[in-house]
Amino acid sequence: MTRLFGTDGVRGIANRELTPELAFSLGLAGALVLTEETHHKPTFVVGADTRVSCGMLGAALIAGITSAGADVIYVGVIATPGVAWLTRELGADAGAMISASHNSFEFNGIKLFSGQGFKLQDETEDAIEAVIRGDELSAMTRPVGDRVGRITQYDKGAEDYRNHLYSIAEVDLTGVRLVIDCANGASYQTAPQLFRDLGAEVIAIGIEPDGYNINHDCGSMHAEKLAEYVRESGADAGLAFDGDADRLIVVDDQGDVCDGDVMLAILARDLDRKGKLAQKTIVATVMSNFGLERMAEREGLRLVRTSVGDRYVLEHMLRDGLSLGGEQSGHVILLDDTTTGDGQLTALRLLGALHNLGSKTRLSEARKIIQTLPQVLKNVYVSEYQKNLVMDHP
Repeated sequence: MTRLFGTDGVRGIANRELTPELAFSLGLAGALVLTEETHHKPTFVVGADTRVSCGMLGAALIAGITSAGADVIYVGVIATPGVAWLTRELGADAGAMISASHNSFEFNGIKLFSGQGFKLQDETEDAIEAVIRGDELSAMTRPVGDRVGRITQYDKGAEDYRNHLYSIAEVDLTGVRLVIDCANGASYQTAPQLFRDLGAEVIAIGIEPDGYNINHDCGSMHAEKLAEYVRESGADAGLAFDGDADRLIVVDDQGDVCDGDVMLAILARDLDRKGKLAQKTIVATVMSNFGLERMAEREGLRLVRTSVGDRYVLEHMLRDGLSLGGEQSGHVILLDDTTTGDGQLTALRLLGALHNLGSKTRLSEARKIIQTLPQVLKNVYVSEYQKNLVMDHP
């Protein structure tokens, strides 16, 4: 039997693989499992990106959650790390994000978070899946009357999250020119204003979502358009987020792309110089370039590798008390500041690291800390069914 949960929640083509029926079951089972030890009426924070199917799947997910007797605070369009932060900030018992991250609009997904804002561990996902596949849902007595969950619309969630990022930014961007590509996704309401508030001159693209154009020839998977804007405008850097803004790809002042390995190298050196790189260790994955390993050795740091997936990076960081980890794809986790990958926060910390090197230091110079070695990575589409067959094989 194939596993519902992949490396980043439940994901598939909306209305075919990820159906409203499945979303309802995930909401109901997730509410039962994630709140089983609470002694009060539990609350979920639910957010979404800009895909056309988010309304359909969100309605089904929320119906499942509230039919289990849990309340829902629906915050609308927001970045995935915004849901994680609001779950903690509002004292909720769990969170859920409706998004398929960097994938095109026909895909969607559901990510669940604990009350502490962390993605779920395998055993918790297995417990939710066991409830869905078993008889518990059909046999349960549903709450009625005032025990049915209440839905509250909270329209300031994205604004609160942006204000939070501003409050911890620790960088003045006056005189800095940035091109920001929001991928027609969840960051379109927050990122341009955040960096303008910090003093930057911002040229914003990918800020006209229509439900269908998320990640389409824009965002972190298509940085070539951003690079062109950076070169033409003479910008100091370009920032490209994906659809739910949990990852970041950067373009330097020469129009060259800086991936997650480059960002990890720059951030690690900055944190180490400030005495904030826990155990002088970077956590990366088996996909990271060997050049990152060489950089770590040269700087007197240690690099440890995990399986592919930011959840596995996070698990290793939590287990060993580490502060910096990430993936070549642009997921970067700064555990002193957040509980999950956060593209906007990563951009703030990266620009801060650049500033700490000297006001005249260009990103094209700072990136030279790492010399990437020849590497070939190919993406091959595999259906969720086939993927789970492989993952379940002993």
